[in-house]
Formats: sequence, C-alpha cells, structure tokens
Amino acid sequence: MKKVAIVTGGNSGMGEATVKELVRRGWQVAAMARTKVEKQFQGDVAEDADCRRVASAVLDKWGRIDALVNSAGTTKFVAHADLEGLSADDILGIFRVNLVGPFQMIRACAPALKQSRGCVVNVSSVASILGTGSSIAYAASKAAVIAMTREVAMQYAAKGIRANAILPGLMDTPMVKAQLAGAYGGDAEEMGKRRALLCPMGKQGDAWDTAHAALFLASDEAKYITGTTLTVDGGITARER
Repeated sequence: MKKVAIVTGGNSGMGEATVKELVRRGWQVAAMARTKVEKQFQGDVAEDADCRRVASAVLDKWGRIDALVNSAGTTKFVAHADLEGLSADDILGIFRVNLVGPFQMIRACAPALKQSRGCVVNVSSVASILGTGSSIAYAASKAAVIAMTREVAMQYAAKGIRANAILPGLMDTPMVKAQLAGAYGGDAEEMGKRRALLCPMGKQGDAWDTAHAALFLASDEAKYITGTTLTVDGGITARER
C-alpha cells in the first residue's frame, strides 16, 4: 500500500517541489493550496475548518495519512529596524499562516498520524535562529514553529508520531525573486548573485534542496529522528555561529 502525504503550500516553490519528489518516490500526495489548481486540495491553513476538511477528504480518498509537510508560509518585507513598518494586523496575519496554520493541520491530522505512526515536517527558516529574514514578524513566527515542533515531538513520541523541522537558508525560488523585486526593486538576477555571496558554498539553494530534506525526514530512514531541526542553508548558520 502506498504511503499518503499532505503538503501545504503545494502549488509553488518548496511545497510544489516536495509534492513532485514524494510522487516520484511512490507516495500518494495531496497538495493543499489556497488557489484551486487541478488535482489539488483547495484550502487555507489559516482556517481551521479548511484544515479539518482537507484532512477528512484525504482520509476518505486514501484511507490513511502517513506524513504532513507544512510548507505554506507568508511574510511582509520590512527592515528589522523599522518598528513602525509592521502593524499588529501584519504580525497576526503572518503568525496566522506560519504558526497557527501548521498547528491546525497537525491537530486535524493527528488521529490518522497516530494510526499510521506517521510524521510531521514543518518548514521553518534560518531566520528563526539568526535574526534575519524578511521581517521581525517572519523571524519570530519561524522561531515559534521550531518550539512547536519540539513540543509536538515530545508529546506524541510515545504515540508514534515524529515531528521535525527544516530550516532553509537563502533559496532561489520564483516566489522569493518576485518578493525581493517587489520589496526592494532592482534586478532580481543581480540580487541573487549578491545573496549567493553570503553562502559559504557560493550559491543559493533551491526548492529541490528543501524537498529532498522533507523526503528524508518523512521516510523510514529517519524513523528514529524526532524533535530536531535539519538546516539546509549552504553553511550560513555554521559560519554565523
């Protein structure tokens, strides 16, 4: 019987790459996204009713859930020193997608994950530990994802559910390029070259680097790994530490 995964944010970037990689390895995959796309499950992770509906629909279709990859995320580009640049609504909106969303998906999928002795993979960010990223709110939300991941891992280890987080570094994805261009203007290709210089490996990562990490953490090869973080950043955090 094929294993079944739900990937949020599965219609673009790291989420889409994760969907394709899991399918390539023989998984049945439900790609969840706010925008309706063929063969995907439409839903907003910020809405608890959507989370429960998608989890139920996946169970109705395939009868099990073996992995949940929380890849959906959002941000607002604001310089960290610009405290006036973020409103309370901005912060709440970012946390609602980046933290509340994964929590609601975990809650909706937990009964099925217990039965399958499955796993949760949360996509955080190196911004969570370096104090970098697109805004203070984004970095804080991703730090909270790590704390939640560890808590879920400890509370559910005896019930057979593993939970880990991936920390991507500077990633070269269409969404990131568009966001950078929109926030700061300028040539996206030139900005990519500058970002690559920040990486000890001399290049940015891409969506497939994160997808491969998610596949590993969801696989049986990682069956004794829980409550930890896997950094995928070309050495940035190693240098900073």
